[in-house]
Order: sequence, then structure tokens, then C-alpha cells
Amino acid sequence: MRRLFRVALVIVMLLAAGTVAAGVWIDSALTRISALTDYSDRPAQGEGTTWLLVGSDGREGLTPEQQAELATGGDLGASRTDTILVVHLPGLGSATPATMVSIPRDSYVSIPEYGSDKINAAFSVGGPRLLARTVELATGLRIDHYAEIGFGGFAELVDAVGGVTMCPEAPISDPLAGIDLPAGCQRLDGRTALGYVRSRATARADLDRMANQRQFMSALVDRAASPTVLLNPLKWYPMARAAADTVTVNDGDHIWDLARLAWALRGDIVNVTVPIGEFTENGSGSIVVWDSEAAQRLFGALASDTPVPQDVLDAANP
Repeated sequence: MRRLFRVALVIVMLLAAGTVAAGVWIDSALTRISALTDYSDRPAQGEGTTWLLVGSDGREGLTPEQQAELATGGDLGASRTDTILVVHLPGLGSATPATMVSIPRDSYVSIPEYGSDKINAAFSVGGPRLLARTVELATGLRIDHYAEIGFGGFAELVDAVGGVTMCPEAPISDPLAGIDLPAGCQRLDGRTALGYVRSRATARADLDRMANQRQFMSALVDRAASPTVLLNPLKWYPMARAAADTVTVNDGDHIWDLARLAWALRGDIVNVTVPIGEFTENGSGSIVVWDSEAAQRLFGALASDTPVPQDVLDAANP
């Protein structure tokens, strides 16, 4: 009995050591950039933790054949943001749920030192650092962590976990995104998943697109954290390698920060789009103008770790 106990103890210790070693390896392999910096009018630190998650249309590392396979549209110059999500995690002891907020990439906001333009322009002209600063000033939230993934990395990550199941209520046929999906639940591989989160070929166009992105993010995290993936080295290792090779984070972020984010997104979360006042046009083209009063109340609630008022939620999910 004692020998059996010793063998079991050794196995547990080896598994623990292997887990720690894998964590250290993944953390050291993450690409890091200086995305978050201090400046004179930066918002004060709020309650809880706030992430800025960015899906860029960067095609770095993709061959022409891979670009064609993923229907990325080829090299269009400077990278732009295809997805902008602000995720707020409540502080310890808070009863409020995590909240995921989509920011339309055509949002017309003030960009420091560049005047007013679509928020997407901040990433194009100033990269992650200017985008993060623009988001902070537009929302009044201090960003604590930053993570970014490009087209190829997104598809690789989805394939690494064995695909993700989504259930579109209506068919989606979008040649520009390279998809022709029937209605109903189905497993999406990396290529079709990328088309799904990029497509605007639905009844509400960009509003549906942002809702699909939030739903897919939650489903991807749930899949990645499932026993089917975590307890299977043939799936866990490719997922970890894909994350290490394709995810870019702020220079102060670590794998355990990403793990906490993933864990928080597995539970019940609030999914919203920034309350929109109007869709209109100006010299920047088609733009989205926020409902400033409702948006201020939304981000004020997140900053103080208090529940978002129901009328704001209704305005944020038309």
C-alpha cells in the first residue's frame, strides 16, 4: 500500500512539474509588444480588470495560397482591426458578471494627435499603442491587458482545438468571406470560422457580425477549456503551441493572465455592443456614432464594478 502511495505521489509530482514547465514554455514563447503606456490624461485605475482584445486583418506569415484558402482578400497594406472587444472582469468579491463589449470598427471617435476618424484608423496609423490609447479615452476605462491575433493565427487556433460548434439561425452565404453555411448547429474549422466571424452577409450586417464574434469567442474559450481538449495531449499541445505562436500580448502580460481571462469567459457573461446613436456618413465614409449618454453609463458601470443598468443593456442590444 505504501509503495502504491509513493508511486501515485511521484506521478502527481511529475504531472505538476510538467504542467509548470509547459506554462513556462508557453509564457516565454508569447510575442510581446509595448501596447499600453502611461500618458498625462490616461483614465484612472478602475475596479476589476479590463482587457482589450483585437483581431487584426494582418496577413503576416501567410503565403498567397494560404490567403486564398482563408479568403483574406490579399495584402491590403497596413493592418486594420477586424475585431475590437473590451472585456471587463469583475474584481474579487464582486457579484457582477464579466462583460464583453464590441466596439464597431467604424466608430467615429477622437484619435489623439490625428483628430476625429473611424477607430479602425487608430490601429492603421499608430498600431496597438494608439488604438489602446484611443479606446481608453473614448470609454474612460483604463486597459490593463492587451491581446491580439491575426487571420492566420485565428484559423490555426480553431483547428488546434478540433473546431468549434456554432448554431446560426439562418443560412450565411458570403463569397467574400469564403463561406456558405446552412442554418443550424455545425462544427466550424479554422477557415470557415474565420469567414463566420468576418461576414456581414446577414440581415443586420455589422450588428450581427459583432454578436457572432462575441458568441464565437465564448464558444472557442469553452472548447479550449473542455476536458476533451485539456486532457488530450494530441489536442492540448497543438492548442498551446498555436497560442504561443500566434497570440501577441502587452509586454507586461503573462500566460496566467490569459488563463484567468479564459476561465472568466467560460461562465455567464454579459454580451453587448456599444450603444449606437446613429449610422451616418461624413468625410471618413460610413461611420457609427455612439449614443454618448448610454455609452457613458455602460463604461461607468464597468469602471465601478456595478451592474450595467437594464435600459443601457436594452440600448446596447437592439
